[in-house]
Amino acid sequence: MARRTSRGLIAAATTTAALFTLAGPVSALPSAADAAYAGLPQARLFMVNPVQSSGDQSLADGKDSTGAVPASAYALAALRNLDGSGSLSGKWAYVRSETGAPAKITDVGAYSRTDDQFEQVMAYFWVNEAQEYLQGLGFGSELPGANDRAQPVRINQYGADNSFFTDKKAEIRFGKGGVDDAEDAEVIVHEYGHAVHNAQVPGFGTSPEAGAIGEAFGDYLAVEVGDHADAAYGWPRKADLACVADWDSISYSTAPHCLRRVDGNKVYADRVGEVHADGEIWSRALFDIRGALGARTADRIIVNAQFGFRPDTSFQDAALTTIATAQRMYGKSAADAVRAAFKARQIPGIA
Repeated sequence: MARRTSRGLIAAATTTAALFTLAGPVSALPSAADAAYAGLPQARLFMVNPVQSSGDQSLADGKDSTGAVPASAYALAALRNLDGSGSLSGKWAYVRSETGAPAKITDVGAYSRTDDQFEQVMAYFWVNEAQEYLQGLGFGSELPGANDRAQPVRINQYGADNSFFTDKKAEIRFGKGGVDDAEDAEVIVHEYGHAVHNAQVPGFGTSPEAGAIGEAFGDYLAVEVGDHADAAYGWPRKADLACVADWDSISYSTAPHCLRRVDGNKVYADRVGEVHADGEIWSRALFDIRGALGARTADRIIVNAQFGFRPDTSFQDAALTTIATAQRMYGKSAADAVRAAFKARQIPGIA
């Protein structure tokens, strides 16, 4: 079953400035390692997305125009874990394009958003970044792997402004139109969140509440990976952390632009039977767990708990599983914080 998030389109323009250059994550770059990262292909990409890094809510697509986005929205960063084939294929991702020629590793530092290859590079970098984040939490070493494989990705599969994960091929597909979806790292990582869920629990999302949990986790993971990258690379964040996909949403939201938020005030009684809308109940609980325990502890609990979800889980059962996981991993204090987050969303059976 496909996991879909529809998006719209728009256009306009803005200014130009200087390019950030960084070989690898600051946290992974002690001076002795600088040369090793500098030897990797340096890709030109967005620092999560242009709205987030610039704070400019007036940015617009401009029909893929290079001039519609300031040069200061781009950074150079290393493409890690490539397999040496010369294509965007590696340990955690391999990218194929349905439009435009495949990106050349020798040219990844020169592409801009007007090039089809730019979205290919973005997809590779951010899928790799997301899995490296999970690896850094211990998944794949002290904890079970969470989609620790080369994730298949297709760019512009349908030439439509829509992206989704399909469990038939365990593949992520990114569309185009308006802001091309793979121009926004939070859209990329959101879809990767579905791939993680499906790897943990094959066929996850067969009930309305399980589907909402899937959308919520995708939003939450997008925020987490982007925030971690900003800190690790020293990139600027000039927009609200809790806002998901600021750039992709410029054509279908009012300023400040957001596809959805992870800090809303919805509770269980506010369910409307639409997975993206209802997901904002669950994502707020996850965001509150993060606020109470810190990102690393929260995310280890949240992701580890998902191994125990049923494909058709309910909010209540998933919350109880997450509380039990917190208790097992970190004890009563952590479990109480997790319980409080779900209780605040008025999830049934959480007292």
